Amino acid sequence: MTETPVEALTELEAVAELAFLAKKMAELDQAYYQNDAPLATDAEYDAFKRRNEEIEKRFPHLVREDSPSKRVGAKASDDFEKVVHSVPMLSLANIFTYGEIDEFIDRIRRFLGLPEGAALEFMAEPKLDGLSFSALYINGKFVRGATRGDGAVGEDITENLKMIQDMPLTLHSADLLGGDIPERLEIRGEVFMNKADFFALNEMQAAKGKKVFANPRNAAAGSLRQLDPKITRDRHLSLFGYTFGEVSEEKWTTHAEFLEKIRSWGFPVNPENKLCWLPQDIAAYFSSLGERRSSLAYDIDGAVYKVNRRDYQERLGFVARSPRWATAHKFPAEQAQTRLKNIRVQVGRTGVLTPVADLEPVNVGGVMVSHATLHNEDEIKRKDVRISDLVVVQRAGDVIPQIVRVILDKRPENAKPFSFPTECPVCGSRVVRDMDQVAQRCSGGLVCPAQAVEKLKHFVSRDALNIEGFGAKNVAFFFDRGWIKTLGDVFELEEKYGADIRKLDGWGDKSADNLFSSIRKVQSGVELDKFLFALGIPQIGQATARLLAAHYLTVTELMTQLDAARDPASEAYQDLTAIESIGIIVAQELLDFFEEEHNRREVARLLTFIQVNDFVPVKQDDHPLAGKTVVFTGTLPTLTRSEAKARAVAVGAKVAASVSKKTDFVVLGYDAGSKAKKAAELSIQTLSEEEFIALCNNQKQ
Repeated sequence: MTETPVEALTELEAVAELAFLAKKMAELDQAYYQNDAPLATDAEYDAFKRRNEEIEKRFPHLVREDSPSKRVGAKASDDFEKVVHSVPMLSLANIFTYGEIDEFIDRIRRFLGLPEGAALEFMAEPKLDGLSFSALYINGKFVRGATRGDGAVGEDITENLKMIQDMPLTLHSADLLGGDIPERLEIRGEVFMNKADFFALNEMQAAKGKKVFANPRNAAAGSLRQLDPKITRDRHLSLFGYTFGEVSEEKWTTHAEFLEKIRSWGFPVNPENKLCWLPQDIAAYFSSLGERRSSLAYDIDGAVYKVNRRDYQERLGFVARSPRWATAHKFPAEQAQTRLKNIRVQVGRTGVLTPVADLEPVNVGGVMVSHATLHNEDEIKRKDVRISDLVVVQRAGDVIPQIVRVILDKRPENAKPFSFPTECPVCGSRVVRDMDQVAQRCSGGLVCPAQAVEKLKHFVSRDALNIEGFGAKNVAFFFDRGWIKTLGDVFELEEKYGADIRKLDGWGDKSADNLFSSIRKVQSGVELDKFLFALGIPQIGQATARLLAAHYLTVTELMTQLDAARDPASEAYQDLTAIESIGIIVAQELLDFFEEEHNRREVARLLTFIQVNDFVPVKQDDHPLAGKTVVFTGTLPTLTRSEAKARAVAVGAKVAASVSKKTDFVVLGYDAGSKAKKAAELSIQTLSEEEFIALCNNQKQ
């Protein structure tokens, strides 16, 4: 992972960071959700999550299949029976500042097509620091409980939930016939441990010489996920309900009405919940909650804001693993003061120079911090950061700790402004700065070891060619010995240096055979999108590589069409830029790569070693829009553009930006313009919004 600010990341750096974050957060989720033994603080975890979201926002075409933004929790433990959630248990997106409250509300207004300043009602709730659960009731009787798990499959904790005193085994209605309770109702909420019960439990654990828990959340999770329900009973857990999953019939029109109903039926609801109408009301709620945080009987780590109207929630729907209609506002992480001992400059995989501050170790929110990012030369100058300064450090909102400010009245008299290097600290090449870019880069290219070795690491990585046994450490090892310098060298490694590798310490015949077998396996066949992604072309992430592969289907067709697309006036160029997410900038990066003679030679060389398989589209279901390319034009009568695109993607359609021969449907709104004209010229079927909605609802035309 680099320490480069998101706005200065290159394509390859973003790919590397997203791969790191996917792996790291999977490990953290496993430890947190399954093992109840977190490896990071909440602030640390939120920082990783925030970094991943920011990179994906800047590079949406790089979003990975195993992205943390698509994952909720961790896989259910094999120790429990599995429960498949009929309605996925998703998590919430996070915000961290008051300004993001306005942004959250503005996004909702735009999506719903509401005028600026239109009234919106929100339910504000404390964000409990516990373990999510679901409780299924049939005819008012509790029949099954489950953990969130990975959002799709959880663990059966029915008997454990029955041991919690707050858990109603039967819902009681004021209606004697119970007609207001849905026949089938899944209430979702949070199990937690009050602070007083937590301290009492730890005292008891210590007295018995057993492990004490780090915090109430760990204690609650560990207590609920016991194989022996009697242990759960003795741990004094509590719970609140906050939403619902599966329901046979909704008997409420707002979130507030739902909460009031389950409260009246006997299910505990947090009394701190409050309806808010204006952004300033929400901000005031968050501020008040923060002030009262320490006095509450239980731990919270922020607030949750939910659109109150159920019809609005339905229209807003979901994106990735989170609802559009709700967000979590996290409390800020702590800050601390420490001394800056040194500033050193690192070189990333594409040559970006990033200054890093070496600090006197200091505890920031429970984590010892000894390094912080300084982002770039402009940031150093803006904050006037100098070696020996006393600085304020924080961990909120970024993976790498940041220097917030310098305490100027404590500055040593001999502190001098930092001089940014004009030569690469790794290879000595000239440092350049592109126009309109904050980042400075080493001009050495593949001459610079810091860049060449990282390109090779990407090439063999799991998400690219996935050559097992050829990890980053081995790439660097072979590179340092001069055994691999270019991508094609990987496939000549056995022939040229196989005997040498077998003699290396820690290798031997078995390890070498495994590596060479993995290389040969890749040579026997690799998917087109994997091959394209492995080349490390700027702006071509996994998602974009897959789009290109799905569009061109074969490596021969891809190369042929890219050659033809060099002419911006050609049909091939128009076809390329019409692919969803392939705009002019991405297309140019792709064309520039293949226009370079040394790149073409290297790709041609690779094709002599590797069998690149044709892309096989995933078998589509019988939905009339599945696999079809849809273009929207004009203003739709009732749906916003975002809402319409979301509906199309949800049923398996591909949304394109412009009309071409490969377009299947053009959805016409008011003032359709040139796209409608082109659709007519190409005899492409057009749809009204009403017809489009009918197709989305699986009603074939």
